[in-house]
Amino acid sequence: MKKSLERWLRRRKIKRLKRKSSRLWRYIRWTWRLGILLLVVDIFYVMLIWPDWDEFKSGAIPKSRFIHDYETQMKQQLFHPGLNWQPVSFNWIPPHLRRAVIAAEDARFYHHNGFDIIAFKEAMDTNLELMRFKYGASTISQQTIKNLFFTSSRNPLRKWHELLLTLGMEWNLEKNRILETYLNIAEFGEGIYGVQAAAKHYYGVPVYSLTERQSAEIAATLPSPIKHNPATRTKRFIKRTHRIYRWMQVHKK
Repeated sequence: MKKSLERWLRRRKIKRLKRKSSRLWRYIRWTWRLGILLLVVDIFYVMLIWPDWDEFKSGAIPKSRFIHDYETQMKQQLFHPGLNWQPVSFNWIPPHLRRAVIAAEDARFYHHNGFDIIAFKEAMDTNLELMRFKYGASTISQQTIKNLFFTSSRNPLRKWHELLLTLGMEWNLEKNRILETYLNIAEFGEGIYGVQAAAKHYYGVPVYSLTERQSAEIAATLPSPIKHNPATRTKRFIKRTHRIYRWMQVHKK
């Protein structure tokens, strides 16, 4: 009687284990299928948003997603500052202004393929020390893609699409063209997009007439141009300007 009971209990235990194992494998199979389905959908989405890079290699700088969004806001809000956007060619932008923006945003711009692993590691180490996410490591290439096609959302899926398009842009465009695009679509104040608009708004001169100090100030508005700019002259802005200007002197060609 005792042995029969033990055998019955063992068989019952084995059946329970088999049922659990069967449920686990069903869960794994359905998770795998769902993952494949989502991947296929995402591939189709990327194909839809994938730009014709030949159109970006030369010619007029396209309006960014941010500029289009600002124009929409202008229509919805009566007392919204007008759009100030005046794209210029790369040759109009003085070398010291290019150097200033590189110093401010992406010191190794000409030495990476769109992603600065060193800067990313440094930013993550600093964030861990501070126990909060304060510093990012987006390169000029990544910011150009974000401004052209996306929003400022930190959605992981958006970051994934940004990564793919950044690789595509780096593969198809020269570094100078990427920098030219960024300098013409970056925001430098409310409604102020591009370095030409910034130069005229803050100093009343065309971009090619900017001094080294003025260039450092324009670069120092990034990445918070509404709050920190040559008009507000906050402590953070002044400190950042000094740091950029010193970097420019050290890295003069």
